Amino acid sequence: MAAQSFLSESALGWSIFTFILLVILAFCWVYIRKFQSRQESEVVSTITAICALAIALITSALLPVDIFLVSFMKYPNGTYKDWAINNETRAQIEDTVLYGYYALYSIILFCVFLWIPFVYFYYEERDDDNVNKCSQVKNAVKYTSGFVIVCVVLLLIGAFVPLEAPPRQNATQWEKVQYLFEELGSGHGLPALAFSISSLTLIGMLAVITYTAYGMSVLPLNLIKGTRSVAYERLENTEDIDDVEHQIEKLKSKCQDGRPLSSQDRHNLQELEGKLQVLQRRGRHLEIAERNCCNKVGSALRPFKIILGSFFILVALLFSVALFISNLDKALHSAGISSGFIIFGTNLTNPLNELLLALQPVFPLDYILITVITMYFVLTSMAGIRNMGIWFFWIRLYKIRPKRTRPQALLFLCMILLLIVLHTSYMIYSLAPQYVMYGSQKYLIQSPSSGLTSGNSSFGTTRVCDANAPEDQCIVTRTYLFLHKFWFFSTIYYFGNWAFIGAFLIGLVVSCCRGKKSVIEGEVEADDSDVSDDEYVH
Repeated sequence: MAAQSFLSESALGWSIFTFILLVILAFCWVYIRKFQSRQESEVVSTITAICALAIALITSALLPVDIFLVSFMKYPNGTYKDWAINNETRAQIEDTVLYGYYALYSIILFCVFLWIPFVYFYYEERDDDNVNKCSQVKNAVKYTSGFVIVCVVLLLIGAFVPLEAPPRQNATQWEKVQYLFEELGSGHGLPALAFSISSLTLIGMLAVITYTAYGMSVLPLNLIKGTRSVAYERLENTEDIDDVEHQIEKLKSKCQDGRPLSSQDRHNLQELEGKLQVLQRRGRHLEIAERNCCNKVGSALRPFKIILGSFFILVALLFSVALFISNLDKALHSAGISSGFIIFGTNLTNPLNELLLALQPVFPLDYILITVITMYFVLTSMAGIRNMGIWFFWIRLYKIRPKRTRPQALLFLCMILLLIVLHTSYMIYSLAPQYVMYGSQKYLIQSPSSGLTSGNSSFGTTRVCDANAPEDQCIVTRTYLFLHKFWFFSTIYYFGNWAFIGAFLIGLVVSCCRGKKSVIEGEVEADDSDVSDDEYVH
């Protein structure tokens, strides 16, 4: 019976994960196909983008499974289930999740340092008409080798940086070198992988501060404010066209008597003609948008969008408050920078953590909520990248626009999302530290009069698992152990949370000050060609 119960409980957790996996693959295909350019789409870049995006979402979905499995080992009364009484069985489940993390993280390293860079540079070289296929591959390999070298350096640093100091301070140089090799052998290379992933997570932290923080404000406010009226935009665009045509006629009238235009007038004429082309293209897009059934359905769903936007902004504010309280708790009750601001349990009341703990008795509401929180961060990150585009400091590299996004931009998008997902686990831990550590586990405090217990008929007081629980009574999630493998990374993540709160507040003010966006937002730009309009007409 215990073995059958173990198989059924484990199969339930992984069945949920499999279902989420299928949903993720379908979502990735639709998302990439929505944004990719029809004129420049390629099979290899499309498959790479879909797979990379799927890996990012699958990695984020593993956190709820981790919490689910450690929580399902116990009954609500704090005792282990029959199949989980054996320490080896519990260790097997924990190792399964841990190996799942390392497998996905290894794939992420492969994508970030080899697969995506190679495909990106291959298509960059393809833009040069004078380069043949062989030269494309050679140049792509040459540029990708730089990423591989960085990956190897990070792996070596992680392998040779011991997590603990050598036992003797007066050891010889040879003994110290020997100790480093023993450290590498004892960890089977896992610290090397952990260090590499933690280094990438730092880059992901910067992406979270830039894109996720802005997406958390712009996504709900865009839903609440809606878009401008298509009819009003067409009328305004027609007036602008008439005004520009009048200015062009006025400039051309200066040379009717045969006199050439001055250099300033020629420059102004070129600018006006370029502006007229953009306005005419904008008029064509507005005409298509006015006939589009999706826009009409969107107008009918306007009340639902306002409700959804209001809910999202409340969720964003809840996250910000929870993150602020968590950081304040670490500042007041942790050992400081030298410990990575690590605390065990919570000392201040965290609303999100308390909400998850309150939902524990009603299965599976707490798991649904933690899954929604995880996907919320991913979707707001996508919204932030979609609205901001891809930047390198002050230089805008690519725009993310429906049916107009170049293959290189999609690859950049997926790489950024991979890095963001790496940092998402720490963000969720910061929002609900106690729940992410122990899930819905409880433990039993034996009362003096209860004596020995047999099976699950125990007497005593049931408490929610925290740092004060006996070590053998509460199982810590693999996510928590992985996040705190290197204390100095935890310190940087702590200060990154403060920067995230500040970036969110700034983005909220900016989003509030901006007016309604156009119904064809991002479809028409001055640097687009007229040929690209074929993607919309056909």
